[in-house]
Amino acid sequence: MAKDRILLCLLHLSGNEMKYIQEAFDDNWVLPLGPNVNAFEDELKTFLGNPDKEVVALASGTAAVHLGLIGAGVKEGDEVLVQSFTFCASANPIKYLGAKPVFVDSEPLTWDMDPKLLEHSIIDRIEKTGRKPAAIVPVHLYGMPANMKAILAIADKYDIPVVEDAAEGFGSRYDGRECGTLGRYGVLSFNGNKMITTSGGGALVCPSIEAKREAMFYSTQARESYPYYHHEHVGYNYRMSNISAGIGRGQMTVLEEHIAHHKKLAALYAELFKDFPGVTLHQNPGPEYDSNYWLNTVLLDPTLEIVDQDKAYKEVVTRVVGGAAGVTHVAHDLHTDCEPNANVEAMRMALERANIESRPLWKPMHTQPIYRDAPAYLNGVSVSLFRCGLCLPSGPQVSEDDVRYVVDTMRKAVVSGPRDASCAGCQ
Repeated sequence: MAKDRILLCLLHLSGNEMKYIQEAFDDNWVLPLGPNVNAFEDELKTFLGNPDKEVVALASGTAAVHLGLIGAGVKEGDEVLVQSFTFCASANPIKYLGAKPVFVDSEPLTWDMDPKLLEHSIIDRIEKTGRKPAAIVPVHLYGMPANMKAILAIADKYDIPVVEDAAEGFGSRYDGRECGTLGRYGVLSFNGNKMITTSGGGALVCPSIEAKREAMFYSTQARESYPYYHHEHVGYNYRMSNISAGIGRGQMTVLEEHIAHHKKLAALYAELFKDFPGVTLHQNPGPEYDSNYWLNTVLLDPTLEIVDQDKAYKEVVTRVVGGAAGVTHVAHDLHTDCEPNANVEAMRMALERANIESRPLWKPMHTQPIYRDAPAYLNGVSVSLFRCGLCLPSGPQVSEDDVRYVVDTMRKAVVSGPRDASCAGCQ
């Protein structure tokens, strides 16, 4: 019998979702407002544990980044410092506002924004443009908290607001505080593959009730209080629906269980990779870091040889690795100018043949064609990690037996090596 497909991070509805959804139907609350939305925001605020923060439930994490930038005062023509090693949703909303992204590379321990490079970029942008950047967007990549103590100290020094992208870091903690509550604004995501889901959706963590009201104003088309539709600002259709919030409320009852499961899988991966030369699991770099391990990620030493490595990148990919919610263009070339090493692609293909979903790390934003002209402050870390890295199955439906099968499949795929088990070529 063929092995059931092991997906990267697929959630399932196992809480009280139907109860809250049914109540919404019974009461005819099917709009982007209602008791579930209010209750979900309150439950998120309680979980985040900071009474000074307020939460706005939105249609996506991307919407939260957008409104967070507006709240931070970003205007057309401004520059925004954003982590390069991230998903495109961290950077694209900067362009929505007519502002300009300036990319900052990563540090090797966390894989997140490098504080030293951050300060260098601020000083250089002031020298080059005569103005300081309007905001800073660090990202808790794959759930690993950024070095927020250093980043916030630099932001305070230059009086620049931080929009903290915790889309992948819901349930992660830094120095005892929940990620998403550390910056002026925080971003959460409830996409179908995150720690909890609303079938889509996100939230903006705001610094005050006034900031929450302003975010709600922009998220509901920015209407003035006339007896007819009158607009003095450009608004957006970003509010979460009462139905989606009902799903979120049900998911909140299993959030702690999900976080514990992800961490349990991470511990098992760590145990199984201990005697696997050439494969390095990314783990908490110090006691102040408490990752939710949303996705477990590994680096493959460049000298590790994988079965069928000579066949990597020999056929044009006709579908998106990892799936997609919409229509994607078919690749027109075998290669791009920045891609994972051949042994990483060969390992991905070996896992695929075993019915295991995996995918490369995020391709750094400064290497993306749409941002080729954007300023970037680089140290080579994110590109090096991208070339060596792979994401492994980590979700609530991944069992411990699945993890053993994943690692066993990877062992069987190794032909030889590595020549240097330190994986020094990745960083």
